[in-house]
Amino acid sequence: MSQLSFSQLVPSYRKSLGALLLSMCAMMSSHAATYHIDPTHANVRFAIDHFNTSTNTGGFYNITGQIEYDPKAQTGDVSLVIPMNSINTGNKAFDLTLKSPDFFDVEQFPLAYFQSTKWHFGDAKSGSQVTKVDGNLTLNGETHPVSLTATKFNCYFNIMLKKPVCGGDFTTTIDRTQWGISKYTLLGITKDVSLDIQIEAAKQ
Repeated sequence: MSQLSFSQLVPSYRKSLGALLLSMCAMMSSHAATYHIDPTHANVRFAIDHFNTSTNTGGFYNITGQIEYDPKAQTGDVSLVIPMNSINTGNKAFDLTLKSPDFFDVEQFPLAYFQSTKWHFGDAKSGSQVTKVDGNLTLNGETHPVSLTATKFNCYFNIMLKKPVCGGDFTTTIDRTQWGISKYTLLGITKDVSLDIQIEAAKQ
């Protein structure tokens, strides 16, 4: 049996190595990556009209959860855990009122949850990515569907974390009475609440 020379082995080795790398890349790209949400870059802020005069605003912070995201396959999943006791309106007395059974009943329902059911993507040719995320919001012991519109969503390499990070801003409007929060609706405070959600998550 004749032996191959070194010059003959190198192209064969390179070809095999190239095929292996392509195979590995294909396997990696066919699975969604997992991203853990950074609580310092995640919040849910709300705004509600106050008797057609001003707007009451506040937010929930220290959000946790994770994202599963595969832009090539155009698939995604996100789960959020929202600590209701983190509410902050800039007014401690108002915070206590909102934590009471008349509103969020924080003692009985300390956590709220969002679990996505479907991600919507734009036309890849136009460069758009995530456009909307449908899911279920669990609040005050009630679960109802909501749709979050993505005002922006992007991924980048974070040089401080030394890993990819994905995140964006989302917005929606909910009817608070669906979740049993109907205080003062008869007096003129609207049932519609605007929500702005910000999330960033680092790849694991």
